[in-house]
Amino acid sequence: MKYKEWLNEWLNDYQKIHLKARTYRNYQGIVKNHIIPRLGEYELEELSFSVLQTFIIEREKNGKDGEKLSSGSIAIIINVLQKSLNMAVEMGIIEQHYANKIKRPKVSSKNTECFSIEEQRIIENAVIVKLPNKRIGILISLYTGIRIGELMALKWDDIDFTNGTIMINHTSREIYINGKREFILDEPKTESSKRVIPIPKQLMPYLIMNREWSSNEYVITTKNKTTSIRTYQKMYRDFLKKANIKYRSFHTLRHTFATRALECGMDVKTLSEIMGHKSPTITLNRYSHSLIEHKIAMMNRVGESLLR
Repeated sequence: MKYKEWLNEWLNDYQKIHLKARTYRNYQGIVKNHIIPRLGEYELEELSFSVLQTFIIEREKNGKDGEKLSSGSIAIIINVLQKSLNMAVEMGIIEQHYANKIKRPKVSSKNTECFSIEEQRIIENAVIVKLPNKRIGILISLYTGIRIGELMALKWDDIDFTNGTIMINHTSREIYINGKREFILDEPKTESSKRVIPIPKQLMPYLIMNREWSSNEYVITTKNKTTSIRTYQKMYRDFLKKANIKYRSFHTLRHTFATRALECGMDVKTLSEIMGHKSPTITLNRYSHSLIEHKIAMMNRVGESLLR
């Protein structure tokens, strides 16, 4: 049996009913865009360790259309290889496989850039002066740390104006259905991503202003329609250009929030829950390097006792 035949059978007959819709679509994309084009014509018995490891090494260097794949994407590819071939052994289709011996690439730590305090002030003022409009999302992300997918899925009903909280129940995704890009609401990636975020009281007046202005159930809208992630990212890029601020990804707003929270003395456990991380360790590892100025100040305070 060719690997592509088994992959389609494995996906449709054995995975579709067990996986979350989001995970199933991810697996479909991995199989269609990465595995079948390169390994699909192999017979299952021909998938030697050398063939599989070479395939992964190629993915590290060049992914689909020559783009280098992230270590996270490669990890998902390896996961699909292992799961699909494990089941092939369990079903008696092949006697053994070598996917479990694949050497995974090293995961390099990413630099978490954030906006400077001066840049943050410029961004805030540029947003506030134009309210009410969809730019409120920039301010929301800057002061709650929510991801852009969570922002696009945010409804006014998710905001408790009485108690001053935001409930993160969904995230938005854009997928291709019959060749057309469609917006869908999905469950957050992990259980920890479902969370309640207290809203800084200084942000509330601007949210109320936008609520009174909006006629849509979604917080971020364009002409009474839900705004796509791509459209909002383009607006954000243009916004930074007009504000004369060096472009950094929308995710930088989240990094900036976390950095400012730690600088203000927020404990790591609280920040981890607000960010929707699985554990405080993730938060600490990701943001501790950005606190060097804060660490210096704290150490100097300790050192003051030596001069008395």
